Amino acid sequence: MYRVALLAFPGVRAFDIAVITEVWGGGRALDGTPAFDLRRVAADPAPIPLSGGLALTPDRTLRWLDRADLVLVPGVEEPSAPTPPPALDALRRAHAAGTPVAALCAGAFVLARAGLLDGRRAVTHWNLADRLGREHPAVRVEPDALFVEDSGIWTSAGVAAGIDLCLHLLRTTHGAEAAAHTARSMVTAPFRTGTQAQFIRRPTPAADRDADALAAVRERALRQLAEPLTVADLAGWAGMSPRTFTRHFTATTGTTPVRWLLEQRVAAAQGLLERTDLPMPEVARRAGFGSEVTMRQHFASHLAVSPRDYRAAFGSAPGRPPQAGGSSPIAR
Repeated sequence: MYRVALLAFPGVRAFDIAVITEVWGGGRALDGTPAFDLRRVAADPAPIPLSGGLALTPDRTLRWLDRADLVLVPGVEEPSAPTPPPALDALRRAHAAGTPVAALCAGAFVLARAGLLDGRRAVTHWNLADRLGREHPAVRVEPDALFVEDSGIWTSAGVAAGIDLCLHLLRTTHGAEAAAHTARSMVTAPFRTGTQAQFIRRPTPAADRDADALAAVRERALRQLAEPLTVADLAGWAGMSPRTFTRHFTATTGTTPVRWLLEQRVAAAQGLLERTDLPMPEVARRAGFGSEVTMRQHFASHLAVSPRDYRAAFGSAPGRPPQAGGSSPIAR
């Protein structure tokens, strides 16, 4: 059981609470996703009014943060609104104890108010990034990222990026298959590449048409990952020159075709290592790396772990004994 604390106080956003509950709630334990103990933690047990005529009833006091493996702070409706001092103190204690702390969207302002972001990188909704920098100049604001981590503190960009962050934390602690399973049940992508830059006031009809064409290319590439795909191959599918394709691909996704392909190959290899007992060379072949050596190099650069160590930590193929005493990259 992985204990997750949702820190609640007046002014938190109902959408972010729903995202946290959807990803970390215990409803999926029966369909193969790990069971989690999600608790709504607050200083006051009284129901907390939310926008839209909703309310949240806490079920634990702030003391429960001392037991949590992860503390999540929803976004807030008004970034400059005061946060209850007991909640800020609880966040400081949790971080000091080594518990990972994550904030969604404008929840970054709450962490900044607690002093947890001083001298650290952080991100928030693109429309609030300048404001975060002005009100909390000690914070190193990253204007484009979907989410960032610095010293055990996570922050995410706006709205849907909270889903990205929660799924990433789930993937980090319980593996790519668990995150993919949850994403499928939510009818969303298990992860998005790129940055907030792709969402900042740039939509045009031509860009939308390019995005549709490139989406078909990406879908085809995922079906053919085992093949030695090149940028020229992908550009040919889109009916573009490699240079034009790369320019449109980067503008649409925020990442280059080469980097995107590598990320998909790593993700495919993660899934094979988790679900199968295939030998390493076959995993490398099916993921499109060509050789085990190449796969090992990319695992080291992307995940800071070897494929064999990853399988030992997250493998669940039939007949494989469960791993005892394992640790996760963000576990306490």
